[in-house]
Amino acid sequence: MSRVAIVGAGAAGLMAAIHAARAGARVTVLERTRDGGRKILISGGGRCNILPSDQAERRFVTDSSRPVMGRLLRAWPLDDQRRFFETDLGIPLALEPETGKLFPSSNRAREVRDRLLAAVREAGGEIRFGVTVRRLEPRPTGGWSLGVDGGPILADRVILATGGLSVPNTGSDGIGLELAGQLGHLIHPTYPALTPLLATPAVHASLAGVSLGVTVRGRRGGEAAASTGGFLFTHRGYSGPAVLDVSHLATRSRLLGDPRADLRVAWSGEPAAVWEERLRGQSKQAVATVLRSALPNRLADALRRDAAIPDERTLAQLTREERVRLVGLLADYPLPWTGDEGYQKAEVTGGGVGLGEVEPATLESRRAPGLHLCGELLDAFGPIGGHNFSWAWATGRQAGLGAARNPAPAPRSESA
Repeated sequence: MSRVAIVGAGAAGLMAAIHAARAGARVTVLERTRDGGRKILISGGGRCNILPSDQAERRFVTDSSRPVMGRLLRAWPLDDQRRFFETDLGIPLALEPETGKLFPSSNRAREVRDRLLAAVREAGGEIRFGVTVRRLEPRPTGGWSLGVDGGPILADRVILATGGLSVPNTGSDGIGLELAGQLGHLIHPTYPALTPLLATPAVHASLAGVSLGVTVRGRRGGEAAASTGGFLFTHRGYSGPAVLDVSHLATRSRLLGDPRADLRVAWSGEPAAVWEERLRGQSKQAVATVLRSALPNRLADALRRDAAIPDERTLAQLTREERVRLVGLLADYPLPWTGDEGYQKAEVTGGGVGLGEVEPATLESRRAPGLHLCGELLDAFGPIGGHNFSWAWATGRQAGLGAARNPAPAPRSESA
């Protein structure tokens, strides 16, 4: 029976443990926190957005091979993942139609985390909490030695599922990236992804709390992204799914010292042609009334003032120059971001271990036989809405099966 040590009891690690144990491996999960699965617990405001309703492969971001990324996503299709949670783990899922997100019917993230932990134990796996792996070394006689307080732990195969650097108060500290780098893996530069943006000075602080649906489009050099969804003004800047989904353009431009990424907002998600038509005519209706009918009042008034349109201006009195200026702000507003909330508020870590460093079928390292990598540690992330959990479930399962079904690597020569 192969001994498999899994470092990390998050989404990917627990899924790897379940499938490795069920495939016959003797599994030990090593988790530095006292309870594990903390990102699961905070997901979806404590409700846990387990899965999306569509794959959205084209919206994933990676600096590695997109065909390999797509292969990994499709290795465990969404329908099969949903069936696993509902039939195998006994967690009924409910679709939130307006967002396309799947949540447990109970709306309790703790149910998801606890059921995953229970499934590991039911399959015969052991979970050790409060254990920090500080070293990972191949043994000349084969297998691995994991350095922990109290003496090394020996294993035939190791699965690194430690997550990245995002939301450090959940236990993410980047140790997996550090260990993978020490073993010679290519690590693409990491950066906060799906993180709120800041504006200094806070030019829109007076709009804090205003939310609406928008489309945000961004560009950083030759890289572009767009997202339609919720937008939220905060006291310090901007948040909401539409902002988070394109925030990586901002964070990367800041960290690399590139020209600042250009982010443009179409308020209400409507194109310029719709606003042009809405603002034409000889009506005595006030421009302010037209704007307020489509936008939150505070935002409508702020945009009108930015366009230098007097309070009392009617559609009939609106000049062509005023209309062009106002439509530009309504459909192509330049978002004045200056920074971001970093890893503290980032949903995921961008960058990570290159996908070319692993065998897609097993996620075994091409540089360190007997080592498998999965989850946020790998160089890929998706948009808000359960896509990153889907990546964790799929890659965790792939790594668990790969580690369990392969014999222990051959002993290394003394010169290895």
